[in-house]
Amino acid sequence: MDVLDRVRALLAEHDPATTDRLDFLRARFDAGLAWVHFPAGLGGLGAPRAQQALVDAELAASGAPDNDPRRIGIGLGMAAPTILRYGTEEQKSRFLRPLWTGEEVWCQLFSEPGAGSDLAALGTRAVLEGDTWTVDGQKVWTSSAHTARWAILIARTDPDVPKHRGISYFVCDMTDPGVDVRPLRQITGEAEFNEVFLTGVRIPDAHRLGAVGEGWQVAQTTLNNERVAIGGQAMPREGGMVGVVAATWRQRPELRTHELHQRLLKSWTDAEVARLTGERLRQQLSQGQPGPEGAAMKLAFARLAQELSGLEVELLGEEGLAYDDWTMTRPELVDFNGREAGYRYLRAKGNSIEGGTSEILRNIIAERVLGLPAEPRTDKDLPWKEVPR
Repeated sequence: MDVLDRVRALLAEHDPATTDRLDFLRARFDAGLAWVHFPAGLGGLGAPRAQQALVDAELAASGAPDNDPRRIGIGLGMAAPTILRYGTEEQKSRFLRPLWTGEEVWCQLFSEPGAGSDLAALGTRAVLEGDTWTVDGQKVWTSSAHTARWAILIARTDPDVPKHRGISYFVCDMTDPGVDVRPLRQITGEAEFNEVFLTGVRIPDAHRLGAVGEGWQVAQTTLNNERVAIGGQAMPREGGMVGVVAATWRQRPELRTHELHQRLLKSWTDAEVARLTGERLRQQLSQGQPGPEGAAMKLAFARLAQELSGLEVELLGEEGLAYDDWTMTRPELVDFNGREAGYRYLRAKGNSIEGGTSEILRNIIAERVLGLPAEPRTDKDLPWKEVPR
């Protein structure tokens, strides 16, 4: 039975018009139509990744509900591929299904106040006591922590070895009484990000991903997938910010100038190049795990978002500065395209920070893609506890 036959069988047994939304999503997962390239029994069929687009199109045409992927993007784009690659069979069975259906939201506990761009310098400690780890530390810039049930977490388990070698990777229960989530108010007035304080948080060793001390290698899988999730999303022509600005240009001829026209043409061309490059990257992904090439897509995404949001504000003039909601809100997700130009301009400033700063991504591209000499790293062989801080 090919994938489209499986879709038709699913629809015949679970009519989207009469089936409860969650029941339909669970049935879709169990039918192997969640991630067709995942193994059978884990939401997939072991089929080529490219067939997912056929499944999604057929289900969308039937009016079937989706799993609200923007709301659960961290789980889908970062946690799931990491669990699939490094998780035990028990972990895969426990976490993947409610992650995909959206029953359990995920967040990412990586960055710290003293370990952002230099993530391997992190100081959150995890100490093993019997078969349970006790975790203490602070994380920051954590999207969706205020709505998350689970978190992917990296913590230092051995301070006596160099910083990249003493890290382990865990799944953290965000309902543990030692987890304290506090909002971080942004320039937009929102608090989509959080700081998270971990005090005596208990994590069973059964929730560790990968071997003790090898969390950095596991984290690379997460980070590579994160960059693709942010910068490599499938888009139609004029999708995203370039479509918003182009629509304003067409609808408001009185705002046009020759200089703005030239800038829009350049940005439109750059956006189309990025879109087609993303298509090629996704084709490469169908052959294996994402590599450092995803850094280039995320870098291009951030640059384009900032250029286009700035162009839109200039195009609209004083009208572009309007932003009608500066109150403190805690959104479940960021509605980037459905807001005012002023909001988009402010929010785009974060695009070159989240998911890896543009400076770090340029280093990754230079060293791992172009093969240029690495920057000097004087602390890479020092035990973490001896590194000046």
